[in-house]
Amino acid sequence: MSFKHAAIAFTLLSLRGLPALADAAPQPVLTLTAAQEVLQAAVAKADAEGWPGVVAVTDAGGALVAFLRMDDAAVPAGVTLAPGKARTAALFARPTADLEAAINGPRPAVVTAGDFVMMKGGLPLRIDGRIVGAIGVSADTPDHDQAIAEAGMAALTR
Repeated sequence: MSFKHAAIAFTLLSLRGLPALADAAPQPVLTLTAAQEVLQAAVAKADAEGWPGVVAVTDAGGALVAFLRMDDAAVPAGVTLAPGKARTAALFARPTADLEAAINGPRPAVVTAGDFVMMKGGLPLRIDGRIVGAIGVSADTPDHDQAIAEAGMAALTR
């Protein structure tokens, strides 16, 4: 038996007992097109309300997929905060408002979690109940951030 054939045989033997790929459930993903739709819906809400800000959309791992800083964005730090909120929502699989509430309430130790932005305005994005990414917004107030993020998230469920 040649080295090539031995390597193939070893690989086949080592894969025995693993579930077939056909048995694995496909993981939905956030496409660039979908991320841009989320971003545009959020920006449309911010525009309509007169709340210019920064909007970021990440994939499920928290990596930036789409980003937009509107003219006259109210908070210069939004270019850091919005992607941070999206990343946090994706990796914690929950709205950043929940984490902010925990810090301000029964679980202040959450603040020690490290390099995360635990401020209202970050929401996980789901397809078929599975997290595919997140949206983060930094405009002028926490409630406006949340409303803009919700408008963006709604674009994914249309």
